[in-house]
Amino acid sequence: MGYARTNTVCMIGATAVAVTVEASVFKSSAKGTDTVRMSGLPDSVVNQAQTRVRSAMANSALRFPDKSVTVNFGPASLPTTGSAADLALALTIMCADDTLPTEKLNDTVLLSELGLDGSLRAVPGTLPALMEARKCGMRTAIVSPENAAEASLVDGLAVYAPRDLATLVAWLFGQTTLEPVMRTAPDAPPPLPDLADVRGQPAARRALEIAAAGGHHMLMVGPPGAGKTMLAERLPSILPPLTDAEAVEVTSLHSLRGRFSGGAATLMRHAPFEAPHHSITMQALIGGGSGFVGPGSLALAHRGVLFVDEAPEWKRPVLDSLRQPLESGEVRIRRANTSICYPAKVILVLAANPCPCAPNKPYDCICTPQVKRGYLPRISRPLMDRIDLRVDLPAVPPSAILAELSEEAEPSEQVAKRVVRAREAAAARWSEGGEGWQCNSEVPGPALRSQRWRLPPPVRKSVDDLLMKERITARGYDRILKLAWTIADLRDHDRPTAEDITMAGGLRIGYTLS
Repeated sequence: MGYARTNTVCMIGATAVAVTVEASVFKSSAKGTDTVRMSGLPDSVVNQAQTRVRSAMANSALRFPDKSVTVNFGPASLPTTGSAADLALALTIMCADDTLPTEKLNDTVLLSELGLDGSLRAVPGTLPALMEARKCGMRTAIVSPENAAEASLVDGLAVYAPRDLATLVAWLFGQTTLEPVMRTAPDAPPPLPDLADVRGQPAARRALEIAAAGGHHMLMVGPPGAGKTMLAERLPSILPPLTDAEAVEVTSLHSLRGRFSGGAATLMRHAPFEAPHHSITMQALIGGGSGFVGPGSLALAHRGVLFVDEAPEWKRPVLDSLRQPLESGEVRIRRANTSICYPAKVILVLAANPCPCAPNKPYDCICTPQVKRGYLPRISRPLMDRIDLRVDLPAVPPSAILAELSEEAEPSEQVAKRVVRAREAAAARWSEGGEGWQCNSEVPGPALRSQRWRLPPPVRKSVDDLLMKERITARGYDRILKLAWTIADLRDHDRPTAEDITMAGGLRIGYTLS
């Protein structure tokens, strides 16, 4: 009886789990018996791997053992999903059958799907998988050529990317050489859209700066051509660049969607921007799927911007599915055997026309009063209660469009400097109390109303009046306080003034649904 083990990595949501693939090969007492038994919690894709392995070996002039084979994926208590274990399964069986040397497989992680022709094929999540392998002490990685560039982003691993199983086996026997994948200098990222391109809309530009400085959600209502999409697309250009840890985290989420396969890969240094169409399904927005539970658009926008255009045209259950993730900053998808969690700290930007006919001028509207009144309330009030900034965008005047170039608006670079200063001031303030809040939007309401941070009654009089008159909810009260702290940070105030509170209240109730 022969025994062997190799190493691979399985992705459970955004979490990489090191998996040991064990194989025991023995001669059965029954003649002609050629069975493969799987142990552990393999999903249907992993169970079908034996079919891919048999064909890949046959088409690579390799012999699948004519014996009974028992395979175990450990830890056996955790589900093993996806096709990333194909290569590890094939090599483990050959090593257990004593047809393959094992010296080069020590401290090596195997991460690739096998084609029926023996080719090594890409798998999603290569970056987070190899980072976990490095943490577990692996020194060498075998991946597909399509994942080579992405794998090279992981320091401390010698990465090899053979084209097929036959080439890899020849290398293990010392019959050929494989050159380790070298990291190439990444191309300069394309420039982000600049705020200087936006003409007019000073109120919306100011609201966008506040949203960036405090991480606040935002709604823009205006006719077509008012600049709603332009403003949303330029929000990433005024957000702070991602730190190294954030860049790895965000890039790993995009890796799980296979967005780097077959091309150059580099860490994402700018805040991501996701703008799904209003016909998107709840599964595509939040994440999910049969078998592999992948991240949706919400998780892909982590540390960046999720832009919901034509918000009233979205199906209400799909849009309302954002409510809980906006509060918790994560998406949790529950399955029978496990719970998948994806980070989802985003700035949500909603955009809408005033009514279905979307006139450029109010007097051109052909909607009945009943239709017009019922359009914007398609966005549920519980979701709207989580939107801090509500801005009414008028049509852009011709004078702003025809202005000379010398009259361009302030560029993103200058606005971004103020945003960084405001965020640094907020982080320094909240760290004084030993808290890890980085943005004002992350601060819980009770903390703002605590003895230490509670504002004097004369300062908060305007927001207290809004609450007493029931024009805002308790959540709205706390969110106005958060807005006021952000406005104060942008104005270099130690604490919000009465003017800051009044401005925050105006931005909060600036556009009502009815």
